Amino acid sequence: MEWTESLRNAIRYMEEHLLEDISAENVADQVHISSFYLQKGFKIMTGYSIGEYIRYRRLYLAALDVISDREKIIELAFKYGYETPESFTKAFSRFHGESPLQMRGDAGKIKTFLPLKISILIQGGNDMDYVVEKMKGFKVIGFEKEVLFDAGYQELPRFWEEYLKKYLKLISKSSEPENEEEQVICDCMVGEFGVCIDDIGAEGKFRYMIAGTYQGGNVPKNMTVYEFPDMEWAKFRCVGPMPGALQSVNTRVFKEWLPGNPDYEIALGANIEWYQGGDNSAADYESSIWIPVNRK
Repeated sequence: MEWTESLRNAIRYMEEHLLEDISAENVADQVHISSFYLQKGFKIMTGYSIGEYIRYRRLYLAALDVISDREKIIELAFKYGYETPESFTKAFSRFHGESPLQMRGDAGKIKTFLPLKISILIQGGNDMDYVVEKMKGFKVIGFEKEVLFDAGYQELPRFWEEYLKKYLKLISKSSEPENEEEQVICDCMVGEFGVCIDDIGAEGKFRYMIAGTYQGGNVPKNMTVYEFPDMEWAKFRCVGPMPGALQSVNTRVFKEWLPGNPDYEIALGANIEWYQGGDNSAADYESSIWIPVNRK
């Protein structure tokens, strides 16, 4: 299914099932897209996570019910998916700036949140610096962390900070490896890749690896190996200081390249970020985004 139409169908499905117990994984299943890519693309395109969109739409509809004064607060709490009136009131007040009781009879206090409409402006997507390359299957090895989709922007920088704080001297070759784990880091260039994998089946989570190319041999107990099959990869070149350059290209991939590309679609719930190494604040620092693709 075409990317833009998939997003529209995702919104349509959420609107039709707003009062049901649905998750991002349910929505992704309906539009036949990896949950990882749907949530990532939806956030880039709309500014909201799927969880936020569902929650904000429910709270807007709840406000309409509040001012109609036909249902009790406890009834509204259960209707809109909250376990207690207290949790509903807290979420309602945070979103609208007024409690349900304060809002009764005063529609002017409602914070409006209407269904989103996806509109795409194709602007230079085909001029992006990328290649599509067929690669044989390969394995990566590294340190793994399960990450919440909605918390990725906070958790992943901390994960990298912890890794660099512990192994920077080793990576910069100012110290020698002292154990098997450190030897693997050096031999496999762990830190060359940041790998996102959507295969754990846990709602709202994906796996993230700080990784390098696996060279074979023993796998230290704190490390993980993941294998990619033979496939084609769209590789988007980024030049400039991190993280701005990479984030800019990432946004263009979802806003321009995917909607305007007649030849390729996402093939797997995973992606790779490649890092050159060295000073990532330099104006000529190179990185890239790898997305697995199928020809349509």
